[in-house]
Amino acid sequence: MGTQQQGTDRAAAVLTGRSAVAMISANGWSRRGLLAGTAILTAGGGAAAKEDRLTDGVVILIDSNEPYVTGHAISYSANLSKHFSDRGARLLIEVVANGKGIDVFRADKTQLVEPLATLRQSLPNLTYSMCASSKAIAEAREQISIPLISGASLVPFGIGRVVDLQLKGWAYIHA
Repeated sequence: MGTQQQGTDRAAAVLTGRSAVAMISANGWSRRGLLAGTAILTAGGGAAAKEDRLTDGVVILIDSNEPYVTGHAISYSANLSKHFSDRGARLLIEVVANGKGIDVFRADKTQLVEPLATLRQSLPNLTYSMCASSKAIAEAREQISIPLISGASLVPFGIGRVVDLQLKGWAYIHA
């Protein structure tokens, strides 16, 4: 049984790229055993990663009410869907509105009701989410009840939703 320092030295050898042969000899590992273990670990991992990618998606965050930002989010959604469908893949897309970005999904403020509805109809894999916390802050500030556009849903925290999706393997785009 080695000391903690020896364990650290062995790990450093792996991390710094010292000769694998010297490390194998020092630890008493066989080359054949090491190669077999590596082959087993890497063979299954590649297939699983490829399968997992088929269910991944892209989350697009809108945190500004600037027209060019919302325009980017719309075009990103359409372009990504087309890009992946041309390759035979189905990509899930969720647009999350947070902070001032909630205006895009506000039925009382957005100029994009029709384009957003049309896009959603043409892309069944597209979801619109609004941050409930940002909505509550805006409602308190404006002293009104904020209506959502058809097809949009509330999530407790927009940024929390973004992180949840990233942890599930989704890509992140900040519009």
